[in-house]
Amino acid sequence: MRQTKAEKERLEILRQYRRLIEVWHTRKDTIDRWMVRKAFRLAADAHKDERRKTKEPFIYHPIAVATIAAGEIGLGRTSIISALLHDTVEDTEITLDEIRKQFGDEVARIIDGLTKIDKISDNTSTAQAETLKKILYTLSDDVRVILVKLADRLHNMRTLEAMPLEKQIKVASETFYIYAPLAYRLGLFAIKSELEELSFKYSQPQIYHDLREQLDNRKKDQKTFFEEFKKPIFTELQNQSFKFEIKYNEKTTYSIWQKMRANEIPFEGVYDTYSVDVIIDTETEKEKLACWGAYSIVTSMYKPNNKKLHDWISTPKANGYEAIHTTIMGQNGQWVDVHIRSKRMDEIAERGYAAYWKYRDKNHVDAGLDEWLFKTRELLTESDEEAIAFINDFKKNLFAEEIVVFTPEGEMVNLPAEATVLDFAYTIHTDLGNHCIGANVNHRLVPVDYQIKSGDQVEVISSRVQQPNEDWFKYVVTARAKSRIKNAIRTERKKFRDDGEQKLENYFLQLKLENSKPNINKLLRANKIKSPVDLYYLLSTEKIGFKDVRETLQPQESIVNWMRNIRFPFVRPKTPVVAVPIEQDEDQETEINFKNNSKDDFNELEYSVSKCCNPIPGDDVIGLIFPNEPIQIHLTNCDVAIRLMSQYGKNIIKAKWKQREGITFLAGLKIRAVDKLGFINQITGLITDTFQLNIRTFNLESKEGLINLSLTLYVSSTANLKKLIQQLKKTKEVIKVTRLDKFV
Repeated sequence: MRQTKAEKERLEILRQYRRLIEVWHTRKDTIDRWMVRKAFRLAADAHKDERRKTKEPFIYHPIAVATIAAGEIGLGRTSIISALLHDTVEDTEITLDEIRKQFGDEVARIIDGLTKIDKISDNTSTAQAETLKKILYTLSDDVRVILVKLADRLHNMRTLEAMPLEKQIKVASETFYIYAPLAYRLGLFAIKSELEELSFKYSQPQIYHDLREQLDNRKKDQKTFFEEFKKPIFTELQNQSFKFEIKYNEKTTYSIWQKMRANEIPFEGVYDTYSVDVIIDTETEKEKLACWGAYSIVTSMYKPNNKKLHDWISTPKANGYEAIHTTIMGQNGQWVDVHIRSKRMDEIAERGYAAYWKYRDKNHVDAGLDEWLFKTRELLTESDEEAIAFINDFKKNLFAEEIVVFTPEGEMVNLPAEATVLDFAYTIHTDLGNHCIGANVNHRLVPVDYQIKSGDQVEVISSRVQQPNEDWFKYVVTARAKSRIKNAIRTERKKFRDDGEQKLENYFLQLKLENSKPNINKLLRANKIKSPVDLYYLLSTEKIGFKDVRETLQPQESIVNWMRNIRFPFVRPKTPVVAVPIEQDEDQETEINFKNNSKDDFNELEYSVSKCCNPIPGDDVIGLIFPNEPIQIHLTNCDVAIRLMSQYGKNIIKAKWKQREGITFLAGLKIRAVDKLGFINQITGLITDTFQLNIRTFNLESKEGLINLSLTLYVSSTANLKKLIQQLKKTKEVIKVTRLDKFV
């Protein structure tokens, strides 16, 4: 008898539910199972008439989120129930009170946090930033909200293919910008890697598929190499009575792409496309000694590169990660990355915060992650910044690259790379930061803006005379330091409030205007001031005077402002346009086709090619539209574009080059070559004579027989540029040619 579609779907739902129960590894007694089954039935009934974009029953999604929460993060009953019901309050008739009555306050609180995140209307330019800010605020309440949200985002990324292109790019940018760093900061390395990988797949599909194909082609040889490589290690570990596992761990295409970009090398130049993980199963008290014992065995088999030894066991990363990383020379002269850690360390590396919490209860790990969460909650509670500024500052708190420095007493402090003396001072104590005048770093006197390095010992020098000022914002990278500086400046400015209010009252009397909130708000907007405290300070110190107030509130009385009002409507706003076509009329432009989902009309030819990434015809690009500005054109993988798209998702429009003959754009190249007589003539001849291209700038440095050449030239398309690069690489003296995205 043939099954109906409905019957097949019902069986699939039950199969997925059984899978959820299988991967649930925390406490699972009769009451736990009964509560989860009850939540599943409630969710299945509530979503029975709903479908996803993939045309599948909607209930597939909450089951998948719960399965990720249970199996990949290692969460328990409360989080699983919350994951199953996370969309019910927003999308169905079930209320939060009903959930509270049936499942308790904890479940209701988590679902309320998730619902608040999702309920924000996306009809303003800052809505996405507000959403992200609310996500982070849940850290002040219950970290499980974030963990379930990350599971939700991971499943959405796994099913992103059903979405339209602009939605894919918006979600991918948001994931790159905040969710992947947040997963990393909570120790969820596997989820962080997959979020990055899927974001890369949808934001740079061509590069992703090319790299994926090359990795797949290389995999068979690498697996053969791995089997031979591990044999002597395996044998010796067995002889020494270790309980262990040796794993082949392929690195993501995104991490390989990042390495290619950072080192300006082709795929063939990346040796470490995989790592070998040695996992030691031993008692927690003996794991450090066991890991170093395994390291000794590995390095007795193969020679290590001592410059690439990282001891994350003695000094764990701020997210709780522990391991010994080393690079050794394998057979056939190949470098191999080896990571050695215990079974407990491996579980924390994969499952992050949930596993960390499990071992924390047994007093087996330090409180590094707890300390970060405490400081994060403190920062969130104190911050009253607008959403976009807050997100940009907070993201620095999710640092991937970090350094470890020491206090004079020998205590370790984790900081982001490029942190300064001032960052360190604020990390220790707000008062110490506010009065910092410098520091002794390794017994050497340095200023407040000195960038400290890993391993430095830092003693802060302070003076009660010192006070924070606005220049200090240039000297810090941590969100904590920025927040403290802001608070200190605001506290100081409050002293000027009474005097500023009196001056403003007098100005209003002279202008015969009411001292009202709307008038004060006009002054704030016109002068781009964030708060009345700052306004009164500027009035008191006469940085804003009577003339400024009159021109803002009574423009008809001001000749200057009258002239401004006449002229402004007819002047296009200035935007940075690097790629100016040569030998063409001023009104001639290369066309880009746009498709806009908003109702706003705009002139398709009003666009600017962004200086941050300098796209040229043939590149994958995206458009961002803002009121009263030309459309910004960015490369889809541009860091600035990723940040903007994560915050202004509704402003994304499709953009595709429509080539017109004779129009050229500026591109940059970096060439490294062996110095030889006539080399410059050879290169310029190839560019100008063979390819008929015009060079704009040409900067050359020659040192110790090598040439570093940076040049910019006008090209019509990426295809044209690629042909030139291929031809340059064939030149005997040329070692490496790379395209520059950023240049002056």
